[in-house]
Amino acid sequence: MNLEGIEQNVVLFDSVSKRFSACGIRIGAMVSRNKEVMQTALKFAQARLSPPSLGQIATEAAMDTPESYFGEVIGEYLQRRNTVVEAMSKMEGVICPTPKGAFYVTPSLPIDDSDKFCQWLLEEFSYENQTVMLAPATGFYATPGAGKKEVRISYVLNVENLKKAMKCIEEALLVYPGRTV
Repeated sequence: MNLEGIEQNVVLFDSVSKRFSACGIRIGAMVSRNKEVMQTALKFAQARLSPPSLGQIATEAAMDTPESYFGEVIGEYLQRRNTVVEAMSKMEGVICPTPKGAFYVTPSLPIDDSDKFCQWLLEEFSYENQTVMLAPATGFYATPGAGKKEVRISYVLNVENLKKAMKCIEEALLVYPGRTV
């Protein structure tokens, strides 16, 4: 919020649903030094009803969460992220950048089409009687054709399950009919 020269172009968002993993609680904050942006946002905010009472009660309780909790959660997510990135990066033909602030990775895979690959995983592939569900990255781009070789992998599972999922993806990539390497 204090970057010199761009003060009028900075908008900060925070939400209870993201900060406290409280899905569906629509309570948050928007902060900016840009008065026009804030006036416009206020017009939209005043047209909405207030958040549900239970969401307000949960938010109030969440505010008492000790700071140590966040350190533990961050440590766990870093371990999960590193597990996925390291495993993906060892797979032939896979490029997996390390995200800095998300709970998912979007690796580029040696495949012909991520939509087909994700469907194939669910309908036709099994490793040790299991498969994985991935999101094709095509749905995350506005540009036609973008994300065609990428998938989105969330690392919200525990480390042991993520290791199993990474092994399953590795085995799938070896036998996928649309493999490109």
